[in-house]
Amino acid sequence: DVQLQASGGGLVQAGGSLRLSCRASGFTSDDYAIGWFRQAPGKERERVSGISIRDGNTYYEDSVKGRFTISSDNAKNTVYLFMNNLKSEDTAVYYCAAAVDLIAWLGTAFASYGQGTLVTVSS
Repeated sequence: DVQLQASGGGLVQAGGSLRLSCRASGFTSDDYAIGWFRQAPGKERERVSGISIRDGNTYYEDSVKGRFTISSDNAKNTVYLFMNNLKSEDTAVYYCAAAVDLIAWLGTAFASYGQGTLVTVSS
């Protein structure tokens, strides 16, 4: 049974930084992708960033390119999202989700997703 546990959200001022973590368990190989999507109140779910555990390929939504960095520590089965230069529009509940590969993740064909972690950016 694949499980994801997200953590690291909090309150930060605009221009500040946060690191989100998504710890995965239950995978039997490295052939999967994990990434983050977010949902702000009254808005649709939005992709943020994803990474292929197998080959390290990454995806970033245009709105976070140059500010966010995704990485994986395969020894810890954990994916990190480093968020820098945060803006008020980054305020949302962030969810991590897993798929069989990055293409499936981009298509939101999630095999599993974790609970959300709230990121609040004050201006």
